[in-house]
Amino acid sequence: MEVILKNTINSSGLKRSIEKYSDHILFWLAFYLFFVLNESKNEYGIFFTLFKELVNVGFYALIVYINLNYLIPKFLHKKSLLSYILALGFAALVVTPLKTLAFYLFYSDNPDIQGYFLERQGDIFLSSLFIGIGSTGFKIINDWAFHQREKQELQKRSLESELNFLKSQINPHFLFNTLNNLYALTLKKSDNAPEIVLKLSEMMRYMLYECNEKRVPLWKEINYLKNYLDLEKIRQGSHVEIEFQQEGEVENQKIAPLLFIPFVENCFKHGLKNEIGEGYVRLKLNVNKDNIAFTIANSKSTVLPSQANNRKSGGIGLINVKKRLKLHYGTEYNLEIYDYPNEYRIDLKINLD
Repeated sequence: MEVILKNTINSSGLKRSIEKYSDHILFWLAFYLFFVLNESKNEYGIFFTLFKELVNVGFYALIVYINLNYLIPKFLHKKSLLSYILALGFAALVVTPLKTLAFYLFYSDNPDIQGYFLERQGDIFLSSLFIGIGSTGFKIINDWAFHQREKQELQKRSLESELNFLKSQINPHFLFNTLNNLYALTLKKSDNAPEIVLKLSEMMRYMLYECNEKRVPLWKEINYLKNYLDLEKIRQGSHVEIEFQQEGEVENQKIAPLLFIPFVENCFKHGLKNEIGEGYVRLKLNVNKDNIAFTIANSKSTVLPSQANNRKSGGIGLINVKKRLKLHYGTEYNLEIYDYPNEYRIDLKINLD
């Protein structure tokens, strides 16, 4: 059993090694074939070309891996550019006679070929230096691309964490307001209390189980809003006009969840709480194929303007929804807030994905 386990570990290690270096092997094989095809016709024949390019690629690989594994970490990563250039030049200078010696010894019985390589010491040096510089450029680009991917992944995780945090703030905020509504009705011993419990149950189910995706069906979000407005109609009574108009096809559209509700909550919490006479909350949702236009307006009391106009006291919902709009839609939305003496209005337009 122990032998089998060791063999399994060794085979898996070999497999990982092959997977790790397979890209390198394929690259150098393609590199070799390129040089062979590029120099397929010469006066010394095909076998000369095959061997010559095999030695070339072998020494190119040598200087590349010396560069990647030693010179770049030791000099370039430490911001010592001059030392790196000198070290790379020295490496190319050392490789040049070694490569020449390999050719010279292999063709010891052919002085013409020996002379051919001895005359090309400068070309061998420059080609080695060029390959080393090329590998540096490739390393820099590859590292940059890796860091960009890593940065994007970190940004994505950060956005997801922030969105989850903002949504976790919305849920208790909404629950607090809705339970206050239910409490007010139970004090009045209203017959509407069972209906409120049912609608609250639907809303909580949506919040807890159905709005955890990045996008949710628009019709579900609208149904959530309608339930909330129905609750407010029961709580507010006849002295507040609550109107919701909807235009356009909503069946196939999707939107980020819980974007509209903070605006609606603020209408009742900050806009109508100081109303003495009649008040209103008017919503309009216009849905097109490529965008959604949402408008909400509420009346304001002029009796206590310092309180009625102060939205910061319960502004957690509004602040969060602004952040969520930016995180979800970037620049693909437009939010306008109008604060008139007798009315507060919000116009929101979102370009759909």
